Amino acid sequence: MTDDARTRIDQTVKSNDVVLFMKGTPLFPQCGFSSRAIAILDHLGVTYESVDVLQDQGVRQGIKDYSDWPTIPQLYVKGEFVGGSDIMMEMYESGELGQLMQDNNVAPASAS
Repeated sequence: MTDDARTRIDQTVKSNDVVLFMKGTPLFPQCGFSSRAIAILDHLGVTYESVDVLQDQGVRQGIKDYSDWPTIPQLYVKGEFVGGSDIMMEMYESGELGQLMQDNNVAPASAS
């Protein structure tokens, strides 16, 4: 991974309470796992930043090295790696993910 990609990933992770590295965008996810991850975050009603890894090959490979996790999407909360869509789903269903958001004082999404 280039230093540039690592720096950009690091800045994004540390400057946002919740970040989802995904394929596509929240409005147009490009894979089922990213779509499911967005659905979970939207259902939790939290504010989050998304990064489309398809737009940047350095970030697409770099995020896997950054987290030591082989798949995308990847969720970070308050700078900590949470997991991919399967882990998000398990944590969501058990209530852990919502609790994690509350415990970290993640801002609710503003109603538009």
